[in-house]
Amino acid sequence: MATTAPIKVDVETDRLVSNAAHFLQRSKKDVVDAAVREYIDAHREEIERGALDALRSLDGSARAAVKLLTDASDDEIESLGGLSK
Repeated sequence: MATTAPIKVDVETDRLVSNAAHFLQRSKKDVVDAAVREYIDAHREEIERGALDALRSLDGSARAAVKLLTDASDDEIESLGGLSK
């Protein structure tokens, strides 16, 4: 059995999901699950391009990993004390 994790959406999105679930006679969880899967399928190429671009930016250094994970520039990293080599 799959575990679940809570997500937070704004009030308007929750209203839309609730209405869709009611009129489709499905649970809110089912509506959100189907919507997310459809969205990801529709944007799969864009997601894959982003992932490949991120991987290409890694050169094995700690600096490259920090930059990728934090979106920090070299100058920002240096202003925070830099990274040991």
